[in-house]
Amino acid sequence: MTVYRTFLFAPGNHPRRVEKAFTVGADAVILDLEDAVAVSEKVGTRPVVTQALRKERACKGYVRVNATTTEWGFGDIHAIVHPGLDGIIVPKVESADELKAVDWMLTNLERERHLQLGSIDLIPIVETAQGLTQLEAIARAGTRARRIAFGAGDMTLDLGMTWTREETELQSIRIEFVVKSRAAGIEPPLDTVWADLRDPDGFKQSVELVRGLGFQGKMCIHPDQIPVANTAFAPTAEQVEQARQFVEAFEAAEAQGLASIQHEGKFIDYPIVNAARKLLERAAVIASRIG
Repeated sequence: MTVYRTFLFAPGNHPRRVEKAFTVGADAVILDLEDAVAVSEKVGTRPVVTQALRKERACKGYVRVNATTTEWGFGDIHAIVHPGLDGIIVPKVESADELKAVDWMLTNLERERHLQLGSIDLIPIVETAQGLTQLEAIARAGTRARRIAFGAGDMTLDLGMTWTREETELQSIRIEFVVKSRAAGIEPPLDTVWADLRDPDGFKQSVELVRGLGFQGKMCIHPDQIPVANTAFAPTAEQVEQARQFVEAFEAAEAQGLASIQHEGKFIDYPIVNAARKLLERAAVIASRIG
């Protein structure tokens, strides 16, 4: 089981911000070659991020490349696939074929550069209307991609939609990400960044909203967002204890031939106990990472 509560973006061409990003407790850091890097510096930043990923660090290191439809996308992928890279983030994915092409390229670069086949993770960001219409096909593409990310900034721009603090306009889109991911048998999706750094309460509200919708984590753009999201996407001590009690009580009852019980006023059957087991597994993964 993998658990990604937080992905923190850092501009690939700012060495000090890159160095700090790996120390703030995110589950993974995304070194950016796309929106955070000026056109004049895109090519020159490629070796910078490659060198940064070779250094010792406390969490996984990803790179967001430029979209494959741009003049930099192919070159980005070709340049960054080296030891130390844990995965790539591909923005503005709009078709399953696009994702398959990136997967094919990664496999061949891994083979050519003597890296373990399939070792580099692949996360597509779906953030356009065209991508949204192809979301099911992207989720079912059969590539190494195990989760999909939602990008609200470009999505709302593409749709001419106003991105409000309450984010009610994003509700149906987010639900579609969760449903299509589950139906395709991949992990729960990752949610979009929160752009207003002056509104930490809005960020917390957004995190709690998407956690309830079934997202596994959130992309972040500032170190201060990391502890908030890490806490929100992790089970509380009370939830862990309750799940443990549910599992123990149900297993004892099951041994006596029962398939549903009441425990301290709570009804427990197979769906409930399976959810409790998943929560305990998630909590164990997080605890091992912290330890």
